[in-house]
Amino acid sequence: MADVPVRVERRGGVAWCTLDRPPLNLFDPALITALRGAFDDLARDPGVRAAVLTGAGRAFTAGMDVHVLRDLDAGAARRLIVSLCGAIESVHRAPFPVIAAVNGPALGAGFELALACDLRVAAAGASFGLPEVRVGVPSVIQAALLPPLIGPGRAAEMLLLGAPVDASRALAWGLVNRVVEPAALATAVNETLAALLACAPGAVRAQKALMIRWRETDLPSAVRAGIDAFAACYAGDEPREGAAAFLEKRNPRFEGRAR
Repeated sequence: MADVPVRVERRGGVAWCTLDRPPLNLFDPALITALRGAFDDLARDPGVRAAVLTGAGRAFTAGMDVHVLRDLDAGAARRLIVSLCGAIESVHRAPFPVIAAVNGPALGAGFELALACDLRVAAAGASFGLPEVRVGVPSVIQAALLPPLIGPGRAAEMLLLGAPVDASRALAWGLVNRVVEPAALATAVNETLAALLACAPGAVRAQKALMIRWRETDLPSAVRAGIDAFAACYAGDEPREGAAAFLEKRNPRFEGRAR
């Protein structure tokens, strides 16, 4: 339906999620609520093996609708940013991998949303930026991932100057995994999905959970969590099937439903 700001299409074990407020897919309370609801619903479905997040029109999302920001007081600003944080965290903490198909500008909250995804495939014309300081507020939420991702100097350039980074520089800086021509974006995403879906579903979910844990804990705790996850995988059949397939020089026959 045209009035639904986030469209979700299931293609087997993959959920294709499209921000649908073209041309710029600007965040407002309705889009924030719809994004949170979509990913909360998907997180409860053990049959989801991956999600693709993209935007309708010419942008991934150009960030927050400034009309929403203009008349906030401190209390309303806190409520808005808390709700946005919850929506972006629902993407970041999804129990399955999320691929951002960045079809155009990803700015402000839109860039933070892309950072919340696990893998990022960008069209050559895409751009990335945090222009918040130019409209009177700091960049927050997933912007905190920038310094460890690209280094403090580059992060400071993006955060303090508010200038956008084009797709080629984003690739060189490690902000995106791959850059392709716009017409090839869907193909590139499908190639990434094919590689992902060839892996063991339960192991991928375990790896995703560990990746989140590693960002949020000290090294000894992260190592212990990895040991626990490794042992827990042997409660199922995936490790034995994977090893047998390797030794027998055949493709593994993993169950399609993640546990």
